[in-house]
This record gives sequence, structure tokens and C-alpha cells, in this order.
Amino acid sequence: MEPIVTRFPPSPTGYLHIGGARTALFNYLFARHNGGKFILRIEDTDVVRSTEASIKAILDAMEWLQLEWDEGPHYQMQRLDIYREYLDKLLETGHAYYCDCSPEDLEERRKAAMAAGRKPKYDGRCRDRGLTAGPNRVIRFRCPDSGTTVLNDLIKGPIFFNNEELDDLVLQRSDGIPTYNFAVVVDDVTMNVSYVIRGDDHVNNTPRQILIYQALGASLPRFAHVPMILGEDRTRLSKRHGATSVMDYKEMGFLPEALINYLVRLGWSHGDQEIFSREELIEHFSLENVGKSAAVFNPEKLLWLNAHYIKERTPESLVPLLEPFLAARGLSGRPQDFLARAVQTLQPRVHTLVEMADAIKFYLVEEVECDPAAAKKFLTPAMQEPFDKLIAALDALDSFNHENLEAAFQQVVGELGLKLGKVAQPVRVALTGSTVSPGLFEIIDVLGKETVLKRLKAARDRM
Repeated sequence: MEPIVTRFPPSPTGYLHIGGARTALFNYLFARHNGGKFILRIEDTDVVRSTEASIKAILDAMEWLQLEWDEGPHYQMQRLDIYREYLDKLLETGHAYYCDCSPEDLEERRKAAMAAGRKPKYDGRCRDRGLTAGPNRVIRFRCPDSGTTVLNDLIKGPIFFNNEELDDLVLQRSDGIPTYNFAVVVDDVTMNVSYVIRGDDHVNNTPRQILIYQALGASLPRFAHVPMILGEDRTRLSKRHGATSVMDYKEMGFLPEALINYLVRLGWSHGDQEIFSREELIEHFSLENVGKSAAVFNPEKLLWLNAHYIKERTPESLVPLLEPFLAARGLSGRPQDFLARAVQTLQPRVHTLVEMADAIKFYLVEEVECDPAAAKKFLTPAMQEPFDKLIAALDALDSFNHENLEAAFQQVVGELGLKLGKVAQPVRVALTGSTVSPGLFEIIDVLGKETVLKRLKAARDRM
């Protein structure tokens, strides 16, 4: 059996898009499932638009998602000698030729072809002129004039292309840089790529690439074109639907495992299962279960998944992920064990690390800022006596365990003939500044005796 080799070849002209991340994930999982190799290749032949910042953004995103590659990253601009070698082969066998048609001349002939009702493709003027290398000359591929090229797609099934409709595409520009369709074939041939898994926006490139493989006498890889990801209005996913950059989701407080789980379910399924560990994804992933229809990106579903993974994580593992968000809010510097205990109380209540960083603030400040409406409603003069009694009862406790705290509260409300809620909500406002928070006894346990008494006394004095 031939070794399974997949690749992910992003162009470094921007961030790693959600759609690109899903393509990388499918290639990664297919290689891992089959015990194969996953290659990362940077397609940087668009010299004008490719940037070092984009390369870093792509690598950072791949590393954050933990999509470890086995080989690479390879850079196309470091492989120009290899492309030249394969161009020479095509020139020697007559499958390629030099062309000196100017862009202006090409445009005039295209317009004339359209006016005459013909397809506006290159008319082959330089095919048999026998030109050699020279200034302002490109190298074109000699496309067959007749016949059919068949793409046997593993997802879409067989797709047929009439060769007469295809163009004598440019293989190398006049500046000596290879074009995408040529470079990608040479890369896949020399890297022994056996499966090309990519978005279905590449379907129309594939017949041209197949013809280049055949002209080089190279074996074809298996092709699998994955349907696009759409926004909820069923148009192509873009910024108007929300964040499209992988690293935007990191900054929005999403966990990588949640995004991985969500992306894999955009177009792939395994029965009715929704939540997968990475080990389960590797075990079950196959191209047979990739759907043929476009997937719709649903931000609410991703939020739900992220909340699930936040709940499932250990508090200790969330602390280092949370700390950058705390630092951005000026809330850093607290011991990790204290943060872990505070995090544990918030895990069931938040969807993102951003929400957690906002919700944890009351644990970390010296003095809480009370919501004015909550203070006006609950921190009233009538609560002075209950607070005095509660402060005394809590001050007398040796341990702030749940049993002791409940007994102290019950003692106070019993003496005053009040219901527990009448005292509990004002205490919550005094300790957190809000009417919404984790369980009261959980809060008291994390804050500790000294801070709890200090905040209760400040609230009583405010009354």
C-alpha cells in the first residue's frame, strides 16, 4: 500500500481563515488516521502580497490549533531551481512553449473573441513560432485541443472537462516566477503527495493540473474537494458574518479544542456524535463521511461547544490561558492556586475566557464597585442589624467550610425572623458588587475570611 501523504499549502497574504483551518484539519486527520505524513507548505510566489507577518500568523494559528506537521514548512520561493528543472522537461517534450504576446495585445484579442461569440481564451498564436528564452516572455502549457479530462473526485464523484474549453495557461511569468497551477503540481510530485484535500473553489484548477501531471509522466494523487463554508445567510463566509481569522477566536477567548471540534463538524459527521476528543477524531475520520453540501457557520453552536470545553477543563489548566486576559484588564499578580479556585466557581457560568476574565474581577480587586441599582435596592439601612450580626457570627468561625457558613447564616436569620434570601442577596451585592454570581458560599470560601469581613463592613458602613 502506498504511503499516505497530505499537505496544507496556505498563501501568506493574510491571516489563517476559518475555511483554511478546516482544510488543514481534514488533511491532518486523514494523515493521522492512516498513519501517514502531513506536510506544511507556504505558497509564497505572490511576491507582492506575501509577507513575513502573514507567515507568522499562519504558523501561530497552526500551533495554537495543535495541527503538528511532519515535514516543512517548505517555501516555494526557495524551490525555483526545482521548478526550472520541470519547466525544461515540458519544453523539451513539446508540452510547453515560450510566448511574447504583450498584455495589451492579449486584451485586444480577448475582446475580439468575445465580440465574435468565441471563448476569450488564449488563441495559441505563439504555439509553433519556436521562440526561445528572452525578455518579457512567459512559458505557456500546450493544452490538448480535443478530448476530455476527468476528475474522479472522492467527494463529488466524476467531473468531466472538455479540453477545448481549457486555456494554454502560463506556467512561468516573465519575471521567472512560476504560476500557482504549475508550482503546486511540481511540489506535490516531488513531495510524493498522495491525497489532495482542499476547498471546492479549486475544482476548476484541477483539470489543468491533471494535464500537467500527465505531461510530466507523473502519477496522479487522489483529489477530494470539500464544500465551502457559508454564513448563516448562505453566502460565502466573510467578515460581515463575524470573525473569520483563527487567531481572532483565540483573542475572543475560545479554546483550541472547541474550535477544532466545531470545524470538523462543518462538513463531516460520525453518526449523531457532536463532541469528539482529538483521539476520537483521528480514530473515526474518513473522506467517505464528508458531506457534499456546503456547511453553514453557526456562532451560537460554537459558543455552546466552547462553554462545554471550559466546563470539562481542570481549573488549573485554564489559569495560564486566562492570565493574558487578566493582564489586559490590569488584574494580574494573584497566586495560581487562588485563581484556580476562583475559576472553578465560574466554569459552569461562562462561554468564553473573555467572559470569565470579566466575571472574575470581583475576586481580584481590593474594593468592589457596586452596581448602583443593586446597592440602592439591597444595601439599605434595614440591613445594618443583619450585617452586624452576620459579621460577628462569621468572625467567630474557625473554618469557612460550607457547613459552618450555613449554620452562621441560619443563626442570624433565625434570630431576626427573616428568610435566608433576604440576607443572602444583600451579602452577594456586598461581596461581588452584583446580584448575579456563583453560589454565595463558594464565593466566601474563595475570598477568605479577611476579605469577606472587610467587604461586609464596608457595605454596612455604606448603609
